[in-house]
Amino acid sequence: MRDPYQVLGVSKGASASEIKSAFRKLAKKLHPDANKQDKNAASRFAELNSAYEILGDEKKRKQFDNGEIDAEGKPRFQGFEGFGGQGGAGGFDPRHFQQGGFNPGGGAGFESFSFGPEGFQRQAGGRGAGGAGGAGGFEDILRDMFGGRAQRARSDPDFAEADHGGVSADIKAALTITLEEAANGATERVRLPNGKDVEVKIPAGLTSGQTIRLKGQGQKGPWGAGDLLIEVTVAPHAQFTVEGQNLRITVPITLDEAVLGGKVRVPTLTGAVELSIPANTSSGRTFRLRGKGLKTKSGTGDLLAAVSIVLPDAADPALQELMTKWRAEKPYDPRKETA
Repeated sequence: MRDPYQVLGVSKGASASEIKSAFRKLAKKLHPDANKQDKNAASRFAELNSAYEILGDEKKRKQFDNGEIDAEGKPRFQGFEGFGGQGGAGGFDPRHFQQGGFNPGGGAGFESFSFGPEGFQRQAGGRGAGGAGGAGGFEDILRDMFGGRAQRARSDPDFAEADHGGVSADIKAALTITLEEAANGATERVRLPNGKDVEVKIPAGLTSGQTIRLKGQGQKGPWGAGDLLIEVTVAPHAQFTVEGQNLRITVPITLDEAVLGGKVRVPTLTGAVELSIPANTSSGRTFRLRGKGLKTKSGTGDLLAAVSIVLPDAADPALQELMTKWRAEKPYDPRKETA
């Protein structure tokens, strides 16, 4: 796999927000649903997700930058160089571990080691004191390496799978939905990095950055299956701007509606409603339509409708004559307090 910085198109000094922004932008562009004619779309999207799993996690990013894991999230270590026939470590190089030696023959001097995100760790006491002929101690190390990773995969939703013998782990995926889907709920099909499609129910009131967890839909292993974590992004809307649980919209009105007042139709997520514009309304005046915003756990927001006076596309001689006369007879300065 390529360097995750190259995959996301960011520099090594990029901030967490820049990395997240780059991922979201590329996720929309490379999502298989948006590239159904491209047979390589799924693999490119999977590569993007893998890169974000490393750089989007502060711990994993630091490990990658320090050379502790590779671009696939797999640990970089020298491995085992073999055991000699003596009672000591033989060809085994203790420098791969933290300070202290390794005694494959068991006994009171035995120390066990486990493998985790910070590399090999020495454990006080050890479990091999009762082992026979050193085999038990070596098995303990393997059990700590892989069993410990499996335990963490089940308990830590931020733990990413590094392929070590089918250990169960969570799988991360991204989904972009419309504002209407976020507000009213929907059912979507999501293409996972492994090419599998799953059906996901979107609950009403979801906002950008929230995660849907599907139990047991992650990587399968001998300890069961991890979860599927789907990070949701709400796509920008052509008319509405989201402000927490409130929505904001700009409503164009005519000059005569601004001067004389009138009723105008305003779109909402649940259908258009009628808004009364009072006479002598200035451009920029904002009206609050209660309960027409987004439904969240804390309640339902409002729709904030700001009016904007729009003149006819073509010049109107009659209007120009009226305004010329009106300006001469009734001058006023709306900028007098800002001068």
